[in-house]
Amino acid sequence: MPGERRIEGYAIVSDDGMLANSLGVMPDSLKFKADHDFFERSLDGIDVVVQGRHSHEHQAASALRRRLILTRKLPALGPDPFNEKATLWNPAGASFETALVALGGPANRIGIIGGTEAFGLFLDRYDVFFLSHAPGVKLPNGRPVFPGVPDRSPEEVLATHGLRAAEKQILDEVQGIVVTSWRRG
Repeated sequence: MPGERRIEGYAIVSDDGMLANSLGVMPDSLKFKADHDFFERSLDGIDVVVQGRHSHEHQAASALRRRLILTRKLPALGPDPFNEKATLWNPAGASFETALVALGGPANRIGIIGGTEAFGLFLDRYDVFFLSHAPGVKLPNGRPVFPGVPDRSPEEVLATHGLRAAEKQILDEVQGIVVTSWRRG
């Protein structure tokens, strides 16, 4: 795979570090147009999306993107019966590099979009993680963005894995939506 690989993560979380409620559903309280627009623009430049089976983009271009979908139902790799552009991947049975080869095509920019396990798999590999917060939102017993949350904040988890807060971008001043770029090194 020619070119330098770049791994990027994208998440919006509640004040308590959750990306979904206790049922595993992203509630409307975490959905903001400005954050969605940032996410969509960012993914437009991604070669491969990596996601858990419950993560979704809900965008017009979603079906056009090549993707790896995490699963435990297969021993290693297999085609997704519902999406010809997707490969099902069990990280316990095949390496990330092997999964990318099986998917085929360019894989210079990789976008990790969740959930907890998918985000956790790449903690030591992210070049940048774009972390947005939904101010004032709490999701008790929700699904955390990373393993180790809520005992530690998402920021503490990122810092523990060598990422540092860099630039902040105000996405929606009225709603208070800010995305922080956490960069390696």
